[in-house]
Amino acid sequence: MVVGSEVPNLLEAGAASTLIVSLDLDIGVPVACHAAVKRQLSALLPHFEPSPDEPSVWTPRSPQLLEVNFVGLDSSQDPAEAYVFEDDELPLLVFGALSLVEPGAELEIEGSRIRVPRIAGLLLEKLVTDRTGEKGDRDLLVALGLLMTASSADLEEFVGAYRRLRPELRHAVRANLTVLSLIDARAGMPDPRLQRASVAELLRRVEASTEEPL
Repeated sequence: MVVGSEVPNLLEAGAASTLIVSLDLDIGVPVACHAAVKRQLSALLPHFEPSPDEPSVWTPRSPQLLEVNFVGLDSSQDPAEAYVFEDDELPLLVFGALSLVEPGAELEIEGSRIRVPRIAGLLLEKLVTDRTGEKGDRDLLVALGLLMTASSADLEEFVGAYRRLRPELRHAVRANLTVLSLIDARAGMPDPRLQRASVAELLRRVEASTEEPL
C-alpha cells in the first residue's frame, strides 16, 4: 500500500500528479506480510537496487523513476511509538502513527493496480506526528494535499477517528493544523495560502468535536 507523499497525486482526479513534488515512494508493508513482500523483491532488480546504507530503501537505476522506501505497518502499535523490524534483507522501521492508516481503494492506473489508504487515516497520521523544520513543513503540505482531495464523508471519518485518540495525540493534531494554517508556500507543493479557510474549518470541527481548545 502506498502511504507517503504520492498518495494525494494518486487520488487527484485522473491521477494527474500535480499536487506534490516527491522524490520517493513510500510503500507500507504490514509486518504480518513481510515474508511475502520479501519474496517479491527480486522483481525490482531490473530497475532498482537496494541501498548499501539503508536496506529498506531501493534506489532507481533510471532518473525517471522514484526511490522506493519500505516502511512497516503494525495495527497494534501505539501511535506515539516506533520500533525496528529486524531482517538481514529487508528491515523495516515501523512507525506507530501508521497504525492509524487503513487500506482504502485499489486504483488502476495505466494497467497497474495500486492500493491507497483511506484518506481519513492517512491525514490523521500526518497530523498526529511531531514534525519540525523544513521536512516537517513539507509533510504538513502533504496533509494539505490530502485535505484537498477529501470528500465530506472522508472528513466525517477523520473527525470520528480524531475523537478516539487520547488527549495528547488530539493536541498534536490541533497543533499541526495550526502550524499548517501559518506556513508559507513551497515550490511544487499545494499553496497553503489558498486553503486557509479549509484548514481553519477542519480545526474548528475537531475542536468542537471534543470541546478542546488548542
